[in-house]
Amino acid sequence: MNIVVREATLDDAPLIAELTRAAWAGKVNVTSSGHRETAVLVAEHLRSGGGFVLLVDDKPVGSVRWLPLDDDADVWEICRMGVLPEYRGQNISQHLLESVIHHGLAVGIEEMRLAVRSDQPRLIDFYTAYEFELAEELEYSHANPLEPPPLVMRRMLDN
Repeated sequence: MNIVVREATLDDAPLIAELTRAAWAGKVNVTSSGHRETAVLVAEHLRSGGGFVLLVDDKPVGSVRWLPLDDDADVWEICRMGVLPEYRGQNISQHLLESVIHHGLAVGIEEMRLAVRSDQPRLIDFYTAYEFELAEELEYSHANPLEPPPLVMRRMLDN
């Protein structure tokens, strides 16, 4: 299995929207806005932050994005990480997370944050393995007001 993570371009917006919807299907509560992901929103995220596409044997199978906080560009929120169902259980999503962390270190940001849906608490252990810690005092800036607030995790970066 040949695994490659590449930086996303604006041309990838339709692909990333499709990957997000497919990764969310049957996995994430139907109320999640990820089920209604659009290329327009993805392109907006890529312009303000960035993203990566995960390829297995040259086939796109996952993606992740990050956005700087509106009031602090040295803090990134990681969002919309997902892998197609048929590729789960192979520990390949770690390549996406590691790529964002390494990119953040390379450009000198101070902190990364992410949100864990209240209905997916098992993900806390996954992110804890990458030095993310629960930060109950923080609110996720992209939280869906129609859902229970997610748990926010943060990782301080040593530059």
